[in-house]
Amino acid sequence: MRGLTHRSRVARVVALAGLGTAFLSGCNAGAEATPPLVPATPVVRPATPVVMFVGDSFTVGSGPVPRWETYAAETARLLGWQPVIAGAGGTGYLSKGRVGRAFQRSFEVELSWRPPPDVLVISGGHNDRRWDPARVGRAAERLLDVVRGHWPDTRIVMVGPIWLLGAPAKAYAVRDALAEVARREDVAFLDPMATRWPPDAVLPDGVHPTAAGHERIAAWLAAQLA
Repeated sequence: MRGLTHRSRVARVVALAGLGTAFLSGCNAGAEATPPLVPATPVVRPATPVVMFVGDSFTVGSGPVPRWETYAAETARLLGWQPVIAGAGGTGYLSKGRVGRAFQRSFEVELSWRPPPDVLVISGGHNDRRWDPARVGRAAERLLDVVRGHWPDTRIVMVGPIWLLGAPAKAYAVRDALAEVARREDVAFLDPMATRWPPDAVLPDGVHPTAAGHERIAAWLAAQLA
């Protein structure tokens, strides 16, 4: 009698186990399969254009105007571009200033090792008026050759000598020599000497721009580069 009871209990447990398995199988069959996780598509944002400058004190700052408030920095802000500013006061295509290097060397040590920018602005000539304009032009040609050797696809823009007030005759000769080089090399040439700048654009030294002057130059340049 006990053996029969034991077998009955075993049979009952087996039957219940079978019902449970069937129930679970039915539930699984009716449930929707969980879809595999798909990684979200990354949002591709357009790259911010990079503009680099090589220049003199007008470009890197002088007096009360620091580098981050110069026309170069302000031009980049107006355009929403990323700036890299190189050069030094007193320098030019031939003039080495107090730092002992002209524009080509400034380009080589400060910029040439970087990834190519979208735009390179070469701004100067103010400090080259002591040299023969033909020599200044040849130095500009060499610089353009060096730049293109490093960055063949970069857009190059030359900005002529910046004189906010009256300029000496030699400055016009240098300006014209640089403009001719730009024409031959198929490079855009922008001439600040062709624009009349208001008196409040110039510091008491009669040469360098005030903060307002840098803003005016930046507005002028940004309109040309846009």
